[in-house]
Amino acid sequence: MAAAEFGWLGLSFMNSRKERNRPAKTESIVTAGSVERFTPGTVTAVPVGQFYLACLGDGSFLALSRTCTHLGCSVPWDEEKNKFVCPCHGSTFSLTGEVLTAPAPRPLDTYPVRIENGIVKVDTSVTQKRERFEPAQATRI
Repeated sequence: MAAAEFGWLGLSFMNSRKERNRPAKTESIVTAGSVERFTPGTVTAVPVGQFYLACLGDGSFLALSRTCTHLGCSVPWDEEKNKFVCPCHGSTFSLTGEVLTAPAPRPLDTYPVRIENGIVKVDTSVTQKRERFEPAQATRI
């Protein structure tokens, strides 16, 4: 009987550690804001979703990962230079996330964007890897 209780306690302890080590569930659909809030040709950081929302020159939207495709460093947007600049190894990316300067092997990943009733929403549960920017990747009103 004591062995069974000891075994049960051990299993309970291991299960509680499993739960503790799981990543916290976060909302996968992030509301970035109303379409009017974004000016064409600009990039807006969306901290809640940990991505950038690029409003392209034609008013379409692209949600870009903030993670460099080289070694995973966070890539800030440099508004003066009008490009993303990786502080780790110097890769640079355009407004659409395309590689301007290596060593990054491919463009920044994107997330699906949809516009509902004039509100921009991004699904951060699906990361889209790509080899180059194509206009069809951007979401239009």
